[in-house]
Amino acid sequence: MVIVMEILAFLIVILFFVAGLVGTLLPVLPGALLIWVGMLIFGVMTGFETLGTMFFIGQGMAVALVHIVDYLAGVVGVKKFGGSRNAVYGSIVGAILGIFVMGPAGIIFGPFIGAVVGEMMGPQKQLDIAIRSGVGTLVGMLGGTVLKLAVEAIMIIWFFWAVY
Repeated sequence: MVIVMEILAFLIVILFFVAGLVGTLLPVLPGALLIWVGMLIFGVMTGFETLGTMFFIGQGMAVALVHIVDYLAGVVGVKKFGGSRNAVYGSIVGAILGIFVMGPAGIIFGPFIGAVVGEMMGPQKQLDIAIRSGVGTLVGMLGGTVLKLAVEAIMIIWFFWAVY
């Protein structure tokens, strides 16, 4: 019975890991949080034999880091490419509206369009700066996604290292 419970716990945690990684690519799902919850469920199902308090605190800090990266990546991208505060706000609004209006394509095009529109609403209203801001959003999002995936991979590796 113990073996069956452990196998079931591993299957569940792997499903949460996959959902978490997918959630990083499709921001509809909270990627790192799903990974952490999967680890917590594993801990509950196995009586926390291999995963202690410090493990979960460290993993929680990794989740917080992922959320900070998620928030700052697009902002840093816009700023590095010369965008204004309007472009930053536009990219945030575009990201939110893009998912609803354009579906999965809105994840990429929403922030870009939002940054361009936001920049065009500012005092400079120069299309070249606006497009550069949009590209900065994309570069920031891509860099942020790579960084988030790296942190999540470390979380998963740490989990398996702690379990075995």
